[in-house]
Amino acid sequence: MPPPVFHIADYLQDSEMFHFARKVLPQGTDTPLHSHDFYELLLIETGATTHVINAQEVALAEGDVVFIRPDDTHGFRTAEGTLCRIINIMFRADTADVLLERYRDDLYERFFWASGALPTCIHLVGAQHERAVNTSRSLQTTLQTRLRLEHFLLTMMTFVLDDVARIDPKAPDWLVDACYAVQAPELFRQGGAGFVAAAKRGQEHVSRQARKYLGMTPTQYVNRIRVQHAAMLLRDGSLTLPDIAEACGIENLSYFHRLFRQQYGCTPDAYRRRHQKNPLQRG
Repeated sequence: MPPPVFHIADYLQDSEMFHFARKVLPQGTDTPLHSHDFYELLLIETGATTHVINAQEVALAEGDVVFIRPDDTHGFRTAEGTLCRIINIMFRADTADVLLERYRDDLYERFFWASGALPTCIHLVGAQHERAVNTSRSLQTTLQTRLRLEHFLLTMMTFVLDDVARIDPKAPDWLVDACYAVQAPELFRQGGAGFVAAAKRGQEHVSRQARKYLGMTPTQYVNRIRVQHAAMLLRDGSLTLPDIAEACGIENLSYFHRLFRQQYGCTPDAYRRRHQKNPLQRG
């Protein structure tokens, strides 16, 4: 017997554009295989599980983002004693069609529209993972409109995820590994020195290779991550600016302001005011 097909109409009213779920997967048992007539973004918030997908098994861990397509058949197998919390955002196929038509040059054969046997899976660490979780959880308290959904999806596919794709594919493995490793706060707080430590190579060699394959120095690369982390803290908390700068490993507040303005085009205070919770949102 073929696996059941889940229908988006069972989750959404006509006026609703997406369904948000945040849950812990059952331990020591398989969730039933199924397919569906909608798209689904899956984010592993914490823990690990096995994704049984299109007759294959793929290990998923904290920070993995999977772009599940309507024809994918999947389920989960989570070991006894393993806590895995996931975030799901499900939405209609016609929304995906509109996005692909509008942004075909950027989205064709990427994310939800990749044509491989398995759906696209991208691993996020450190500030990127934090930002993805916070961006996703913002949907819990917002109106379920097409505008809000499209804003979320475009945010996930550009600001949150595009950094992963900016590395020159010819870059050596050790440099790619350093780019991922330096997303961790304990490394990006060290600035360029944290990048060099993650690369496990001499400083001059790392600097030359970073300029060649990343188009910037290790310090510039890390500063972008620091400022992204600062932006997340400005949106989602009440820390003072000195505390936020310190959390990013930046001791000089003037330097922090200058870096932030270079990346976001405004001061940290202006950014915080702009991204305070919309009074029209629920909750």
